[in-house]
Amino acid sequence: MFGLAKFFGYFLVRNVDTKPTKTILTSDIEASEPSAGEESPTLVISTDNNDIFDPTDTILVQGIPGADSQGQSETKQDLMLYVLSRDSNGVTVMAVNGFTINGVPNCFPEVPSGTALVRMGRAASELDVQSPQFESLPKKSRNLCQIFKMQVEQSTLQRLANKEVGWTMSDQEEAAVYDMRLGMEKSFLFGAARQIWDPVKKEHVYFTGGIWDQAGKEYGLEMSVDLNVGKMVDLMREAFTGNAGSKRKILIGGSGLISRISKLDYTRVITAGQHVSKWGIDFTELRSKFGCLYLLLSEVFDEVGMEENGIIIDPEYIQKYTHIPFSTEQLNLKKSGVRNVDALVMTEASCLVLRYPKAHMRITTR
Repeated sequence: MFGLAKFFGYFLVRNVDTKPTKTILTSDIEASEPSAGEESPTLVISTDNNDIFDPTDTILVQGIPGADSQGQSETKQDLMLYVLSRDSNGVTVMAVNGFTINGVPNCFPEVPSGTALVRMGRAASELDVQSPQFESLPKKSRNLCQIFKMQVEQSTLQRLANKEVGWTMSDQEEAAVYDMRLGMEKSFLFGAARQIWDPVKKEHVYFTGGIWDQAGKEYGLEMSVDLNVGKMVDLMREAFTGNAGSKRKILIGGSGLISRISKLDYTRVITAGQHVSKWGIDFTELRSKFGCLYLLLSEVFDEVGMEENGIIIDPEYIQKYTHIPFSTEQLNLKKSGVRNVDALVMTEASCLVLRYPKAHMRITTR
């Protein structure tokens, strides 16, 4: 009885929510009408939750087409914004892949209120040492679960205070690393490769391009038609033929696509294998005469409104280039007279590149 009472009893735990990554626009963005010779326009936008954005964040404007590299015509890639600042008036942004009007680059298209905005990875300039701090404050909660979090800045008084709940610098660091990695994943998937001039810092900022637009093939599925084994055979045929790819590829998809695939009645033509572990990740194996697919659910697709879509990646031909490896650096802000805090900054400069683009394929739903 003592063991059961202890198990079902209340435990004081540290409870913290992860930082939200999605909100909606609460006022219309009017199309830019600059005069010749002006600089790239900036705009103050208002959202349902301005607090999730910080300077250097990038934002994907879901469903609003961005411009090509010349800024002349629409593309299938969604509009991306770059956050310059945030204050009580709203979030000041620039367009990353905006349109060129009267010779002025990166102008805003019209964006209606209610449009979904997805927070993506941060983009720092070459001379940046610090980044806006990631803050995640704990609160007491009585529960039977374990929550992980981290703090990258901690004041001296906060560190010395007698706390009811254990709370250290490493706790805040863990949550910030998670949030940073999640933002990087979204940028690696759906980012727009651009270079813009930051008028505040007076230097260029570079943005990595996502592998979604790097894939050299695309396969469309009809949303109104049930996915059957025949359609799946056609999909795998398209993924594994006509390229120099390997016979084992990864299908990363949203919950809607993975759900449709999971409902298939498998036959001797396509069989569902056991769960396999590769690269430290658990996959569900799907085998056919054309090749083997490793299925993986990615909630990033759900966040950007692409739950019915996915991408097939050949792991043999995807490469990560790291200019600055992931590292942490202690900043002595006390001696420099900035703030009376212990500070930790995390940095990584990297991008993903798909070699042999036709070995990779987007899956879209019409």
